[in-house]
Amino acid sequence: MRIPGAGSPAPLRSYSLSGEPTAGHYRISVKREDQGLVSRWLHTHIEPGSVIDAAAPRGDFYLVDGTNPVVLISAGIGITPVLAMLHTLSTADSIRDIWWLHTTRKRETHVFADEVTALIESLPNARQRVFYTAEHARLDRPTIAALDLPADASAYLCGPTQFMTDIRDALTTVGFNPAGIHSELFGALPPINPGIVETGKRTPPHPPAGPAGVGPSITFARSGLTVNWSTDYGSILDMAEACEVPTRFSCRSGVCHVCVTGVLAGATTYVQQPLEPPAPGTVLICSAAPESDLVLDL
Repeated sequence: MRIPGAGSPAPLRSYSLSGEPTAGHYRISVKREDQGLVSRWLHTHIEPGSVIDAAAPRGDFYLVDGTNPVVLISAGIGITPVLAMLHTLSTADSIRDIWWLHTTRKRETHVFADEVTALIESLPNARQRVFYTAEHARLDRPTIAALDLPADASAYLCGPTQFMTDIRDALTTVGFNPAGIHSELFGALPPINPGIVETGKRTPPHPPAGPAGVGPSITFARSGLTVNWSTDYGSILDMAEACEVPTRFSCRSGVCHVCVTGVLAGATTYVQQPLEPPAPGTVLICSAAPESDLVLDL
């Protein structure tokens, strides 16, 4: 969404849909942040009839059809995209085994509590657990282990980076297939220069696991690594993550431009067209694949 009036130039923001997908309209849910340029403007100025610029929904964090169990896990305002998934399941009168796990600081910060409860009660095989950290209830590895979640479930995680890392590790420890664990980062990321990361011990960049690719070569110049592209990856960002090359991203759908990266040599093509193209000589690696041998400033 582009919000004319909130700043100059008009700021661009990406929000998750939080409502029922077949309702005939889109719903987003925006938490007012004291330092949030757009969130403060929306809460102060938006009203029926206001005009904003909006692109069609995009991204790959959505509920996948199936009959296996579903585990929806969120922290804080990360609740919004998994709430849309819960609406989808309720609208379909799903008989899937559904687990709703949410953590927030206290009851006063527990958003959508009544809405979620009504949706859970509309589903024959759904249950919810809510964890208030101020009351010393934690959604962590021991809690995940004690819940006896079905290991054949598809899991959807949304929340801060460390939360999702910890929960993903906990789920794989109790037997979940990593390929069935889907996640979306929710929250602002600190700005960094491409390839420059926090200090501390980190695994050096390395070729990805599995068979080597047969596509064009990708050289991550700052990381000193060259690998061949494989269509097993949806984007250059996906491959960079598999190589543990330091990257930065947020939306993963060509909207936020957080992943913009310098192209030192070669050409790329977009597998999903970005909302706005980046500056010449750069590429949004979350939406791109190599078109020729490629050298990136990463």
